[in-house]
Amino acid sequence: MYAIPLTEDAELRMLEPWQDAEFLAHIDRARANTDPWIPWASRSTDLESARTTLQKFADKQAADAGRIYGIWRDGTLIGGVMFVRFDAEAGTCEIGVWAEPAGEGHGLISASVRHLIAYAFGERGIHRVEWWNSAGNTRSRAVAQRMGMHLDGTLREQSLYKGVRHDMEIWSLLAHEWKGAPNAA
Repeated sequence: MYAIPLTEDAELRMLEPWQDAEFLAHIDRARANTDPWIPWASRSTDLESARTTLQKFADKQAADAGRIYGIWRDGTLIGGVMFVRFDAEAGTCEIGVWAEPAGEGHGLISASVRHLIAYAFGERGIHRVEWWNSAGNTRSRAVAQRMGMHLDGTLREQSLYKGVRHDMEIWSLLAHEWKGAPNAA
């Protein structure tokens, strides 16, 4: 219900707290991809913590401050996209993504990000979409580049995660730079 088709066999839809078991199983399959980069994923280790993660995004959605979406392929949750931050008043938001190995290489992350960008610019009047990634996360950087984002800069040793300081790249796309359609860029 309320799904956005991405391909003939894949769709994008909301992820909600009641889907905690499915989300946890997916995150367990995605750990090798997510643990090096995504703090909330490494904290989703049992049903309670998975539900807490999803509830935090449900609360953000209720406050119009963020959202989380899953990507299902052939009925299996294989990745997702989110508005990490969403501030309509300031006209800015941040998009993030993740995937398990089965979700890679099919263009589903890029297609989903295009939908979020189109929604932010087209429906919500957002002026600036941001993308933050660890400088070592080349897959994440590649998505930002595919979307036509510009590298604003690198915050050296900005993020402490698992005892290691990470340089964080900040990418952005402004409303007037967007091509205007989900399949653009």
